Amino acid sequence: MSSPRRITLKELAAELGVSTASVSNAFNRPDQLSPALRERILGEAKRLGYRGPDAKARSLRTGRSRIIAVVLAESLTYSLNDAVASELLSGIAEVLDAHGHTLLLLSGRQHASQAPGSASIADGFIAYGLLPPTLMVSADLPAQRPLVAVDFSPEGYPAVHIDNEPASHMIARHALRTPPRRPAIVSLRLTAEPCNGRVTQAHTQLPPEQTITRSRLAGFHRALEERGFTPSAVPIWNIEENTFEVCAPVIAEILDLPDEERPDLLLCMSDRIALTALTLAEQRGIRVPEDLRITGFDGIAEGQYRAPRLTTVRQDSVEKGRIAARMILGLEPAEPRLLHTALMIGDSCP
Repeated sequence: MSSPRRITLKELAAELGVSTASVSNAFNRPDQLSPALRERILGEAKRLGYRGPDAKARSLRTGRSRIIAVVLAESLTYSLNDAVASELLSGIAEVLDAHGHTLLLLSGRQHASQAPGSASIADGFIAYGLLPPTLMVSADLPAQRPLVAVDFSPEGYPAVHIDNEPASHMIARHALRTPPRRPAIVSLRLTAEPCNGRVTQAHTQLPPEQTITRSRLAGFHRALEERGFTPSAVPIWNIEENTFEVCAPVIAEILDLPDEERPDLLLCMSDRIALTALTLAEQRGIRVPEDLRITGFDGIAEGQYRAPRLTTVRQDSVEKGRIAARMILGLEPAEPRLLHTALMIGDSCP
């Protein structure tokens, strides 16, 4: 038995005695209608089984789907729970909502063949993460579609960055004003090989265009050299994923070193790393900042609400998302952008 025929937009408009544009606006641009008219159209559409304008038909007709795909280097679960990534997505969504576009989230950890079919009709792509998402560089993505990168620099595409090297130099200079005996760096995905622990000469550092970690490390090293330290002699521990569960074993390894080996200053490349260090130090009776000074990077709210308040670098991730979205919609020139940051001096490293 054949399924009942789907009512068309034109037939619904005739049934209601309104224009086809009014029906379309009820679904796609509600700000163009009075609340009463929109409710009437949506109510009648539901009664008659009309689910809205056909996106595929509209795409074929106009050549545009009004879908922007955001390709995330990490899993969707991780990205939605990460404070920095969720702020960036909020900024992107704000601009897309205001201009009648739909946000499609994709994980770069998927093979391109596993991506939703709607990815193939996306009008453009925003790629975000510490590493180039595999989906972004796949030949299976549609050619000739605009792409904006955030936090890495693929050749031939515009990228949105913050001033990672100057910001790291700034916070390290602040921390080194009180000379430490044993400074150490805790990085985030620095090595080509998986490494959740101390970085050794056997590890290969990723190239600067693939990870902002290299820029942050350069800033730390510049400040250390200015203060008379040999950068290569300062130990680095690497974190593979910016979560408490992955950070904790590495931080525990550092804090459980003998007193004469344990660092008295940790320059951390994210607030999540720094907050993990704060928590584990408290559990061990290590006083912050008396026994151990800690700096972070990102300026997430959690680090400013707890005590001791985190010394960190504040980046505006929401604005970073807005800029990327405006670029992909053609509302701003598609050219490299660099956002500035601010030093936030808290109690963890006064």
